[in-house]
Amino acid sequence: MAGASGRGLVKPAPFAYQAPATVDEALRLLGADSAVLAGGQSLVPLLNLRLARPERVVDINGIGELDYISADDGPLRIGAMTRQVALERSELVHRRWPLLHKAVRFVGHAQIRSRGTVGGSVAHADPAAELPAALTALDARFHLRSSGGARTVGPSEFFLGPLYTAREPDELLVEIEVPEQPEGSRSGFAEHARTHGDFATAGAAAVVAPGRVGIALLGAGPVPARAAAAERALAGGAEPREAAALAARDIEDEHRRALLTELARRAIEEAMA
Repeated sequence: MAGASGRGLVKPAPFAYQAPATVDEALRLLGADSAVLAGGQSLVPLLNLRLARPERVVDINGIGELDYISADDGPLRIGAMTRQVALERSELVHRRWPLLHKAVRFVGHAQIRSRGTVGGSVAHADPAAELPAALTALDARFHLRSSGGARTVGPSEFFLGPLYTAREPDELLVEIEVPEQPEGSRSGFAEHARTHGDFATAGAAAVVAPGRVGIALLGAGPVPARAAAAERALAGGAEPREAAALAARDIEDEHRRALLTELARRAIEEAMA
């Protein structure tokens, strides 16, 4: 228990602490009064600022069954507790899903990536985060489990707003599934931040392959945004600059629109190089 006496021994408000060893055990602990602790890069600051005041923190760091990267049956499967550095260092990811390899290298610094988890980044749902945008461009699927069953949702269903997802209080994000990419698939990622490793101001992720184009923007709205008009234009033979302008055309702020247009152009040109 944090601050067992409840008299300000630590920064967060008092809470009960549980560290289950299995997914089933974790699911029995989850509810409306609980918060899930994965890497802690997002939750711990919220606790310290008392912006989050759960009655119970469920620490899932001891659940080894959620730490894996595999692609035995075609799609890439990433356990929710997989550290970001494992994604960065995976030869499998680098070779077959290079957009994820490119995007994760922009996440904070090496120390952050060594502790932060893929599932934690997804569940935190920061609209300016790299991995949610890259996974949106890749048409990823998010697997959720509760004591009552399981369900799978796509990015448009999962990301509902800033720091807000479709995950119910009694559910746990257990896996991220990324479809196998078509032969000849290429990708690009670009972002702008004030300093290296700082939170991104804006960015773009692009995947270009025969018969498929995926473009997603980060920092363009309340959720990672698919640029459907830009995707259609690029698939129809438009130049990268034209497609990039379409990607950011609905951004009201002129400066942000110009920034996102440039970043989208860079990402698309990298994917088409």
